[in-house]
Amino acid sequence: MKFKIDENLPAECARLFIDAGFYADTVNQEHLSGAEDAVLFARCVSEQRILVTLDLDFANVRAYPPGSQPGIIVLRPKSQDKPTLLAHMGRILVVLAERSPANQLWIVERDRVRVRER
Repeated sequence: MKFKIDENLPAECARLFIDAGFYADTVNQEHLSGAEDAVLFARCVSEQRILVTLDLDFANVRAYPPGSQPGIIVLRPKSQDKPTLLAHMGRILVVLAERSPANQLWIVERDRVRVRER
């Protein structure tokens, strides 16, 4: 699986995915910092990368319906400090061992992962 880590997350998040055996790059690496959501989304679709973000706009199933995109993972931490965000990434990696977010919307909270499918 291939992932794109949004600019609102620490770059170390990409390293966690890579260390777990996945392909991951960051919005910053591709010089997409500050890009409109539509531009970022189009890039994820063209590269078939699952977007990992804090941006709640991507949780809008009307704008980004499950099944119409490679996959979106939206983190909903209580705090956005680096240790909390990296802990959320660890939870995602545990779930990824059992299932794929392809064509789905995942909302990752402190104690659960909600999945929206077509």
